[in-house]
Amino acid sequence: DGAGTERTTNDAVYSYAQAIKLGNGFAALHPSLKFLAPLYNDGQLCMIHRVGYPRQSRSHFDSQNFWETGAPYSNQVRDGIFYRTMLESGLANTSPLTGVSVQRALPLLLRGSEAAMTNLTDTDRYSLLGLPSITGKDKSVAFLRELNAQPGPSRKNRDMLRLQYENFANTLEIFEGLQPNFSDEGNTFRDDIATDGDTAWFNANGNQGYYLFPTEPAINGGWTRPGGGRDAAKYVVPPDGTSEEFFNNLKASAIILNKTDAIVAGTQLDGFDTHSTQGGATGQHANLQRRIGWAMYALRKYFTRYADKAAWKDVVVVTLTEFGRTTQDNDDGGTDHAEAGVMWVAGGSVKGYTASRSGIFGCHPNDRVKWITGPEDQAIGDGSMFGVSNRYLKRAYDYRSVLGRIIRGHLGSTQQQLDRIVPGYAISGEMLLAGGTSSVDNTPIMGEPDIL
Repeated sequence: DGAGTERTTNDAVYSYAQAIKLGNGFAALHPSLKFLAPLYNDGQLCMIHRVGYPRQSRSHFDSQNFWETGAPYSNQVRDGIFYRTMLESGLANTSPLTGVSVQRALPLLLRGSEAAMTNLTDTDRYSLLGLPSITGKDKSVAFLRELNAQPGPSRKNRDMLRLQYENFANTLEIFEGLQPNFSDEGNTFRDDIATDGDTAWFNANGNQGYYLFPTEPAINGGWTRPGGGRDAAKYVVPPDGTSEEFFNNLKASAIILNKTDAIVAGTQLDGFDTHSTQGGATGQHANLQRRIGWAMYALRKYFTRYADKAAWKDVVVVTLTEFGRTTQDNDDGGTDHAEAGVMWVAGGSVKGYTASRSGIFGCHPNDRVKWITGPEDQAIGDGSMFGVSNRYLKRAYDYRSVLGRIIRGHLGSTQQQLDRIVPGYAISGEMLLAGGTSSVDNTPIMGEPDIL
């Protein structure tokens, strides 16, 4: 719910008195996102509001596919936008790990037929191949390599299969070396300050702050107090099982990006389909946002304190979600499928807040596509919150413009490559680069945000 995440403080229709003001006199963060404040204040966080695509689908499945392929309503594009990024830019197959996900299945973002991508459903499954001894594992890997080296008859995709097998063997060995980091015992990554002002915990824990990846309740914020007590108010994320699973996967993704030659790594966070009892300043949606806020905070600290192959200045973190939610609650106290939402982009080199810029895109009355406060049916037009069907947030940015900026500015694709990675860039009427009125649905959009 982008509207519930980033508020416009001057909009009496939809605001939080207790929101975290962002200094531009207009936008504010939901209070559950307090751990984003250090990133924002240091200019390492951008927020892009009113993000969507033409003729927005309100089907989870269709819209997820459109976001992940980078080609809304196209029957011709069936592979993922980050897969094509690595293929078109020549990054694919340059190492055993190029694109990695840590979740239930390989996302469409990374799927394609001409390059090997990797998904881990469980980081503990890759140490011994299920065999009872190191010797047995070594023999199996050696046999796999020997078998893959044997000549065979020419067949379609033979080279791709050989590459898959080779990468499989290499991946097993890479992940075996990472097992100490993946394990609970290896989860020693900590903050370097008194996190959230908790000096008692800091002083009692060797002058180190909270654990960055709360994979179990005992290391979830300052819940475990000096002297052995417990304080539920000191949790940084809700201890409900979902948090622990997410942060275990997030930790693995960060380690892979930091310790291997992987170029893209990520995971997923479910639970945002809040059709009932969404809550306001607290509740279901606020708890989900606490995970986002702490995840961004933790990643910055991890890639700063523990940088190896990936330092924070070289990392870009981006969030994707298939659509926003309705402007007003439904009768069950929730929200339904809608249109535009919000994207977060963080990293040591993003163009966030400074004295001359806010790092906030898409929710100011001076934007090229103006934010209009208030309800629908005003003399000056519908309020932005009611820009579609009097109940949906209307887009001002296309998500492909945000990803396009990252793919070119961070991953190094040329504009010609980007035209193939994101086919909409090759269609001038889509206005993805410079902005203008989209020829698809006659909606004014602002083109690429200046985030890198």
